[in-house]
Amino acid sequence: MIYVALFLAVFVGYGIALFLNDEKAHQLSLPLAFSGAFLLAVTIFELLPEVYQSSNTYVGPFIMVGILLQICLEFLSKGAEHGHIHIHSENKTFPWLLFCSLSIHALFEGFPVAGHSSIFIGILVHKIPIAMILSFFFIKAKYPLSTILSFLVLFASMTPLGSWFLVNNPDVMVYNDELNAISIGIFLHVSTTILFESSKDHKFNLAKLSTIITAILVAYFI
Repeated sequence: MIYVALFLAVFVGYGIALFLNDEKAHQLSLPLAFSGAFLLAVTIFELLPEVYQSSNTYVGPFIMVGILLQICLEFLSKGAEHGHIHIHSENKTFPWLLFCSLSIHALFEGFPVAGHSSIFIGILVHKIPIAMILSFFFIKAKYPLSTILSFLVLFASMTPLGSWFLVNNPDVMVYNDELNAISIGIFLHVSTTILFESSKDHKFNLAKLSTIITAILVAYFI
């Protein structure tokens, strides 16, 4: 059921995007802010303390590897992981660079899911608004339906695949702390970027601040 939910979250976002118009599509800053704050909170509350309680002395460097990896991925995706989509409408070929970047990001999202219910919820909360924005711009750019669905199916499969691969490969599971530390770096970079870039001029109004505080409280009590 966890794998199914992770897969379907992308298509929930796609279904919502089908009903959005240009004006409403630009009103996603609050859902994005909620997802960023929630993902940041569950990472700090649950995942970060766990990896530092392990005997691995290289947690810090691996977290930095995750941050640097995400920076490199965003060089290819132009920031799609936190809601920035740049698609050239004249080019209708399959966006391989965007797909590869998002797929690597999604694979690492799947690694810490096993045994972490709040991380699972955090990834779901993160995926839906990102999938909404991604789907909206594909539709707006008039990509063929076959290209859109192919992209979404493959992208939606990556996070469940990452979780399944880790759980079912004991040789990989021994590096669970290192992989989770890399995922933490990715989550920290993406979530903080969402919080600041979803705010006009990097300023927080009352609605945005209330949304962020609510997300943190929900993450704390789940």
